[in-house]
Amino acid sequence: MPPTPPPTLPPSPLTALVRRPSTRLAEGLVTHIERRPVDLDLAFEQWQRYVDALHDTGWQTVEVPPIDECPDSVFIEDTMVVYGDLAVIARAGAHERRAEAAAAEETVAAQGYRIAKIKEPGTLDGGDVLKIGSTIYVGQGGRTNAAGIQQLRDAFAPLGAEVRAVPVQRVLHLKSAVTALPDGTVVGYEPLVDDPAAFDVFRAVPEEAGAHVVLLNDDRLLMAASAPKSAQLFEGLGYRPIVVDISEFEKLEGCVTCLSVRLRR
Repeated sequence: MPPTPPPTLPPSPLTALVRRPSTRLAEGLVTHIERRPVDLDLAFEQWQRYVDALHDTGWQTVEVPPIDECPDSVFIEDTMVVYGDLAVIARAGAHERRAEAAAAEETVAAQGYRIAKIKEPGTLDGGDVLKIGSTIYVGQGGRTNAAGIQQLRDAFAPLGAEVRAVPVQRVLHLKSAVTALPDGTVVGYEPLVDDPAAFDVFRAVPEEAGAHVVLLNDDRLLMAASAPKSAQLFEGLGYRPIVVDISEFEKLEGCVTCLSVRLRR
């Protein structure tokens, strides 16, 4: 049975927040992989194709003002966690990224969301948060700490959400290792998943990038071109993969989930 949906605002078009890459993108933080040269012109082209893919599948996008001095700012998902009508503004685990949050907060507030904030000593990156219905898994051990998880739990508990902490040591963020299909099945590349048993239902995929899917609707999944075997697997399960090339962002530990904040009402 599909997971229980969270409380929502009145219906509106599917909306995603996005942010253009910084011209300093190549200076972005890298923690679990070796640094490789980034083609900035190609990155801008790939970002636009990603946005176009959202538009082509019925989503509208709202651009958060760019912040050129923050190389990682294109990874807008890390700035917040949205559940129901509440947006919790993150406090980045990397001090260099904390300036990214202010304009993101203003933008999501303008969409009608209530605002809460993670405060010191808490740290939390949105990429560590996987929502499946009213269950919210949060990766602990990298950029997100126990205090940040507890603050998120306190913020969402009145909305009926259950926040569960899960370990993250092998990758940058929880959603670097796992995401979920529309039926609630968690998918992940097993060598990078600290504890597959932490999830109610887990299914292994054959490629690292196959663990990263954005749910566009009931059967369409946005995913990276670098995971063709996983795309074939999902097709066999009845889903329709929408494939985009994000190779320049993958060089910085980015994936398809990182490049937008999906606002589901």
